[in-house]
Amino acid sequence: MLWAVATVAAAGFQVGRNALQRGMMSNTGPWGATLVRFLFGLPFSLVFTAIAFALSPHLDPQFGWEFWWPALTGAAAQVIATAALLLAMHHAGFAVGTALQQSSVPLAATVGLIVFGDNLSTLGWVGVAVTTLGLALLVWPKKIEGAHHPVLGVTYGVISGLLFGFALNAFRHAGLRLEPHHPWFSAMACVAIVQAVQAGGLGLYLAIRDRAALVAVAKGWRQSLGAGLFGALASSGWFLALNLAPAAAVRALGVIEMPIAAAAGHRLFREKLSLRQTLGVLVIATGVAMTAMY
Repeated sequence: MLWAVATVAAAGFQVGRNALQRGMMSNTGPWGATLVRFLFGLPFSLVFTAIAFALSPHLDPQFGWEFWWPALTGAAAQVIATAALLLAMHHAGFAVGTALQQSSVPLAATVGLIVFGDNLSTLGWVGVAVTTLGLALLVWPKKIEGAHHPVLGVTYGVISGLLFGFALNAFRHAGLRLEPHHPWFSAMACVAIVQAVQAGGLGLYLAIRDRAALVAVAKGWRQSLGAGLFGALASSGWFLALNLAPAAAVRALGVIEMPIAAAAGHRLFREKLSLRQTLGVLVIATGVAMTAMY
């Protein structure tokens, strides 16, 4: 059950990281806040990797193409997904944005059928339908307290869920190819490598296109360190869980993030969910869990 402990811990740390990132968006913009996750999380990830290396005997990591292609494509998808999630939280609210992120399981299942021909059981497709109903409940209200443009926020949230769903499976594939006999080391090493690629790529992009965002990230380094630590802890938990259990099971248990986010959104950002929104969040949780059982 180590994977379950790692998943629950990762969900909690992820809510904390998202809250810190969202609070920085007014100064850094979505891409600057996204960079914080990777750039300031990298030093912590390197420390975690060094500890795992020292405690894991007889390592034989395989840095072949079967590792690099899912690691790199997953890294790119996660960068875009993170920025989309922050925009969803900004436009639709913290709790709603987090709930929409959970749509990664049914969205990934749908793409799997269309692109790869991977079919689901009847229960899995019922879960897809239930989750879609939950999304509709979140979109329907015209006014959401604490939200600016709810429909736009939902759009960003669905994009985020789709890309996170792809990244989740890509990182599992990469971790299993790197060192299948030492899941802890493989998870920590994958996190460090992926974050290094993401920090370098996104940092270069901002240096060319938006230097003001880089300056804002540097000025907010104290808050950035907190977001980086929470991000590194969350990513380490997710990667370890993915190396020990199927992605669907990990994502299903990760739904525990939603009530944590709802409580955090109310306490930190004074957001209040309507009865319909609350029902939508619960329906999404049910649909995601059903889909994960296919």
